[in-house]
Amino acid sequence: MIKVWVYGQLEDFTGASVITLENIFDTDMLTQNLFQKFPLLKDKKFLVAVDKQVVTEKTAIDSNAEIALLPPFSGG
Repeated sequence: MIKVWVYGQLEDFTGASVITLENIFDTDMLTQNLFQKFPLLKDKKFLVAVDKQVVTEKTAIDSNAEIALLPPFSGG
């Protein structure tokens, strides 16, 4: 089981700041599972961080990994 920390406006779509998921072994499985459980996330932009590193490619996730969903950043 892994814990996924959800930040910012994404929490509105998941209803929680922390989600627990089972049988997740990589980031592709993570996003597929999230889209199944929270269909509204499909239309939202977000980044996935594994152990405090933003990842953009399929990345392995072990059971101790720290996973975060990060909303888009803006700044000036």
